[in-house]
Amino acid sequence: MAEYEHILVKRDDATVTITMNRAARRNSLSEAHLAELLAAFEETATTDATGVVLAGAGPVFSAGHDFGDVASRDLTGVRSLLTLCTRLMRTMESVPQVVIARVHGLATAAGCQLVASCDLAVAAASAGFALPGGKGGWFCHTPAVPVARAIGRKRLMELALTGDVIDAATALEWGLVNRVVPDEDLDAAVADLLARATRGSRASKALGKQTLYAQLDRPEADAYAIAVEVMAAASQTPAAREGMASFLEKRKPEWPE
Repeated sequence: MAEYEHILVKRDDATVTITMNRAARRNSLSEAHLAELLAAFEETATTDATGVVLAGAGPVFSAGHDFGDVASRDLTGVRSLLTLCTRLMRTMESVPQVVIARVHGLATAAGCQLVASCDLAVAAASAGFALPGGKGGWFCHTPAVPVARAIGRKRLMELALTGDVIDAATALEWGLVNRVVPDEDLDAAVADLLARATRGSRASKALGKQTLYAQLDRPEADAYAIAVEVMAAASQTPAAREGMASFLEKRKPEWPE
């Protein structure tokens, strides 16, 4: 793995952990920080890893965009920054690995966007989530895109218009995270969920993840059109053939690479 200034990247067995490491800046997302996160996800996508944990060092998961970076930019510069951020979010969805957020402390604005853009999320009981632009001067337009798709319209409106922090229990009820656990159990809960989400054929799961994102939020007829064609084609892959053969032969599958 490459060396970075603003993040830490570590691989243990089949899991890559990407840790935002700007604790002094509350893991705020400057252009350089976003670029390193994007590079780390793009690099990981080319490996045989099966899972990625996105974490934050220090007391906060991520406070969102770095206003020190944003304030000095003109319209073209801010558009470029937001385009980079969007590319990161879309890349997290498109990589073949299962991506899980390990959330502690606050995840606000683009930090909340990161959580919503991960495939899965586990939060410590002390975590909080907000789109604070609603009570400031710069509304959270882009962070609201994946958050809306996670929690629905009315809850998104409350979160975005009030700017208030919701606690981890509310985030769980609203569908922003998958689990809430005591702070001391966070790492174990992340590892457990990721282990269960990465079972089976890596190639099959990568195609499955890609197809899920392709059909989500489309009209039902369009979603079925996509899913039918992909599932039919996938039935002919080595992974599908081995999965069916092992089931019929009542044996443990041996997944092809």
